[in-house]
Amino acid sequence: MDFRNFIPTLALLALGGLGGFLASLTVMPLPWMLGALLATASFTIARPEALPHTYKFPMLLRMLFIAVIGVMIGAQVTPELVARAPLMVMSLIGLSVFVPLGFAANLWIFCRLGGYDPVTAFFCSAPGGLMESITMGEAHGCNIKLLTVQQFLRIIVVIMLVPMLMSVWIGAPLGSAAGVQITSGVQADITPEQVLIGAGVVLIGLVFGLKLKIPAGQLMGPLLIAAAVNLSGLATLQLPEVLIITAQLVIGTALGSRFAGLKRDMLVRGIALSFASVTAMLLIALAICLILRTFQPLPFDVLLISFAPGGLTEMSLIALSLNANPALVSLHHMYRIILTVFALHALQRHLPSKG
Repeated sequence: MDFRNFIPTLALLALGGLGGFLASLTVMPLPWMLGALLATASFTIARPEALPHTYKFPMLLRMLFIAVIGVMIGAQVTPELVARAPLMVMSLIGLSVFVPLGFAANLWIFCRLGGYDPVTAFFCSAPGGLMESITMGEAHGCNIKLLTVQQFLRIIVVIMLVPMLMSVWIGAPLGSAAGVQITSGVQADITPEQVLIGAGVVLIGLVFGLKLKIPAGQLMGPLLIAAAVNLSGLATLQLPEVLIITAQLVIGTALGSRFAGLKRDMLVRGIALSFASVTAMLLIALAICLILRTFQPLPFDVLLISFAPGGLTEMSLIALSLNANPALVSLHHMYRIILTVFALHALQRHLPSKG
């Protein structure tokens, strides 16, 4: 970490921690992540001069805690889940329909309602593949600030709306505000050896995912290694609840810090378009899930979380809070991201040149 970023990062984490703690006293779903996000985003919008002009939240810190979430998800991959894999065929087919429909709906929204130029609207419309869409959009000369704002707002709006909708659906808030533990097992029984094994899996998984350039490698690498360890029976992976809360706090603070330096008119416009975009995608997802529930036994709420176009890490946290199998949900989101990136690569050659 750049030492010049150390104090601002520490201050943001303290602010995020306060926001998360206050949110945990309410019925807000996923309070430690959303509370931290709202607190840090509000601060960076109101006081942009408080952070250095070149400040960026440390990527290594965020990656480490994303890896922690990956291990938690991988630890829930069981032989029973593997045996259920054929049941997911229909939902993966449904996702194959969802991605182009969501892409088309977003393109209309950003072109017609937002007035964005065709190239910028195209990359803003991607229902996944945040980093890939930003990288390709920059190479094509689109408005990179608008693109970055819209892609991050897509994730943020989804992770704020979906837990609230799920809370209404199940009649109780998600996450620690509801008293739900998002780790499995009895926390008091975790041994130092289990903590060391978990730390080893985090580090090995990170190296594995990043070296092999697996999509979302910081999450999927630890997930795959943890799943292999769990299925092999070599060890039982458990992580302390406080570590999962800290992971939510770091991820929420990192997302909130992205609002630094944004002009308010751009932000207001971006939020309005994001709500329109996310609403359209959730309605498409809802329609497909209602059809799918007649073909397969997956619970409707699990299906909807599997289709909601948020970030892979954040949607996995929502699945953990709902006590849905996060490994199953992560598989669906991984497939959505791969489909979206494939579509971006296939269609970008037809875009008009911006010089």
